[in-house]
Amino acid sequence: MVTLNEAFFPAFFNSFFIAFGVMLGGSLIGGLAAFITGEPLLTEISKIAGRVRIWAIVAAIGGTFDTVYNFEKGFLDGGTRDLFKQFLLILSAMGGAKTAALIISWLTQEHIS
Repeated sequence: MVTLNEAFFPAFFNSFFIAFGVMLGGSLIGGLAAFITGEPLLTEISKIAGRVRIWAIVAAIGGTFDTVYNFEKGFLDGGTRDLFKQFLLILSAMGGAKTAALIISWLTQEHIS
């Protein structure tokens, strides 16, 4: 979760790696559960990764209320710096989720028919 008192660069890297970890961890643990229940492991890991992506981004930015508050502060109070920082944090979380999705895609090879 990104707070207002946290420095920007640690928050930027935290956002990336939290989204990355949620994607990888959620997909792999979900795949383990699918394997235990008799479902195909790699196919389920790939499907879970597609469904978890948005939640990884939301978890990385710390929920929507802080982000909405900072956007409001940027628009209404003229704090374009805060608006730009929030945009970069969201972009970092999206990058972490996309990187994890690519790694999962490489590991599962589901895109090859």
